[in-house]
Amino acid sequence: MKKNSKTRGLRVVNPNAAGIDIGSEVHYVAVPEGRGSRVVESFGCVTAELERMARWLLACGVDTVAMESTGIYSESVAVVLEDHGLKVIVVDPRQVKNAKGRKTDVQDSAWIQQLHSFGLLSASFRLAREAQPIRDYWRLRSHLVQDAASQIHLMQKSLDQMNVQLHKVLSDISGVSGMRILRAIVSGVRNPEELAAMAVGGIKATPKEVAEALRGHYREQHVFALSQALKIFDFLHERLRDCDLALERIMKGLPAKNDQIRVLPPQKRRKNQPHFDLAHELARVTGVDFSVVPTLAAMTVQTAISECGINPAPRFPSEHHYASWLGLSPNNKKTGGKVFSTKTRHRPSRTATALRLAAQSLQSSKSALGDRFRRLRARLGTPKAITAMAHLLARLIYRGLTRGQAYLEAGLAALQDRSRSNTLLALHRRAHRLGFELTPLQKTA
Repeated sequence: MKKNSKTRGLRVVNPNAAGIDIGSEVHYVAVPEGRGSRVVESFGCVTAELERMARWLLACGVDTVAMESTGIYSESVAVVLEDHGLKVIVVDPRQVKNAKGRKTDVQDSAWIQQLHSFGLLSASFRLAREAQPIRDYWRLRSHLVQDAASQIHLMQKSLDQMNVQLHKVLSDISGVSGMRILRAIVSGVRNPEELAAMAVGGIKATPKEVAEALRGHYREQHVFALSQALKIFDFLHERLRDCDLALERIMKGLPAKNDQIRVLPPQKRRKNQPHFDLAHELARVTGVDFSVVPTLAAMTVQTAISECGINPAPRFPSEHHYASWLGLSPNNKKTGGKVFSTKTRHRPSRTATALRLAAQSLQSSKSALGDRFRRLRARLGTPKAITAMAHLLARLIYRGLTRGQAYLEAGLAALQDRSRSNTLLALHRRAHRLGFELTPLQKTA
């Protein structure tokens, strides 16, 4: 490789490195000089072209390849190259920004190859191939749930157009009572009293109030739109059940870390919950019952595992690395001895979103985690408190996956003791400030 004034003094770490500039139609591949008739070669995006690319790289003596992370475009290329025995690293596009001047696809591939040869590129996290089916099935399931939710919005729109105020008397129109009433409306029932009688128990509104809410003008086009949304909703839930069956098959095929671990029996199945005992499968595969952590539901843990794998330790040396990868750690921007910003960096992450939703449910929790959230909320505000608690939940998940059930329970016990000590200290200070003194109650037989 030629060394110019910019690269003089740098030591070549990967002499057999190649760089690829990924495109939607054409991929440009750069290899070291003297390895082939051309330093940069172009290849198409079809599978035959990708296999030709792999054979050409092997003929040029290349053993490691670097490329930008461009989503599904780079993933398909990486899979073919790895099947041919090449080591592939996918890097953050911010690391391979070209130097000032002209920018072309050929120059980009040569620049990536040059950076990779000097060892200046760090690989982004890529899930192991054996864990990718769980991630793909779980993401597909999330999309199905979102699509079903959009059909509920369309049902509500049709009801509003007919002035049927069902949402005023039912907290959820997609519940048992709501779906019975909607199916009856589609089938031709118009009598408000007859529709109100289909509501099951547990409704705060009286039968008369329900009947008044169901008195509307049922126009044909709006009833037709309601029926179409209802059919699509049922279809999506059938596909959701099929996806759960496929996911259950994959989960049962994973080796068990602890077959004897006891998990609390599943309660009544909630909306959008899997059609199998997900908590039991997670405990069997991971060897940890995460239900001991307040607000950590099985679906939240499944989201974390599907994105990072069952054992995150090989890729993330510590829990702090794991939380930083999720975008939950403070991004300190400091210059001249002054901190300008500590805002977390923006990083789209399904796991971080699930952990923030779990942290938000701690507002009324009576556990030690709930006490910690309320103290942070009073000092930092709600948004920052949610992010801080999501950061703590991520660390708890990492500890459970890497160190086991005993370590996780010991940490929760220590957190409970510290929360109790902080509460007592605050009470003593408040009593002293008001001129009183706390006295513990005498234990009676």
